[in-house]
Amino acid sequence: MVATLVEKAAKISPQGYQQAGLSKKGPSLFWTLTEGGRASFEMGSFFALRRLMKRLPKGDGHPVIFFPGFVASDASTRPMRKLFSDLGYPTYGWGLGRNLVYNAQREAQMQALLKRVFKKHGEKVSIIGWSLGGLFAREVAKAHPEYVRSVISLGSPISGDPDHSNAGRLFKYFNGEPDAAMLERMEAMNVAPLVPTTSIYTKADGIVAWKGSVQRKSKTPSENIEVPASHIGLGVNPLVMYAIADRLAQPEGTWAPFESSGFKKFLFKAYRG
Repeated sequence: MVATLVEKAAKISPQGYQQAGLSKKGPSLFWTLTEGGRASFEMGSFFALRRLMKRLPKGDGHPVIFFPGFVASDASTRPMRKLFSDLGYPTYGWGLGRNLVYNAQREAQMQALLKRVFKKHGEKVSIIGWSLGGLFAREVAKAHPEYVRSVISLGSPISGDPDHSNAGRLFKYFNGEPDAAMLERMEAMNVAPLVPTTSIYTKADGIVAWKGSVQRKSKTPSENIEVPASHIGLGVNPLVMYAIADRLAQPEGTWAPFESSGFKKFLFKAYRG
């Protein structure tokens, strides 16, 4: 099976990439073809280790909002939300249906959700976004850093180059070609928000090329954490859950980069840019 997939990946032509809606700047075709099987394994691992994950680091119970990836809905983030709810955090889905269209109205709705959660709890909110949802989380945090405690993105296309994602053609189908204002904004998407920001990515990502998920050096607190995972499995990968729990558990105002010493250095890697 693996040999067959490698063979397919090696034989595809530049025209074949274009016909298949894939980007030459995007991830390896091998990782794209094996996404489903790897994600199934990660889902099984998540539920097999679910009880054990109740021992993950616990924080102060501040509110956390979860944004789903492109074409996904709150159903995709339900396992994460339930896990972190069990760890003592009030968790929220975005409540906006499927993540298909991005426009001024959708952006205003996300900002309104952030304000509501902030006012309800009277404390800053962490936002976790999967894939395109992570890009949105960062943009919302840029607009209202006064309401945000931290942002964590999972396999998100934060480089500002849409060609780093194999979903670019599908996104354009629902949203059309970007206008001049959006193109200008896209160029600044790799700029980190003014709040502590973590980009969790995998070099085995079959949807977004890993280089498109790396946060470049920033004056604001930011970091990159590499994990062994698929793109579709990022939201249920036990190692990702550990990294998120570790980041959320930091007391407010005491942010420090993720420490991957000891045994953790074999499971996590830091990319400084």
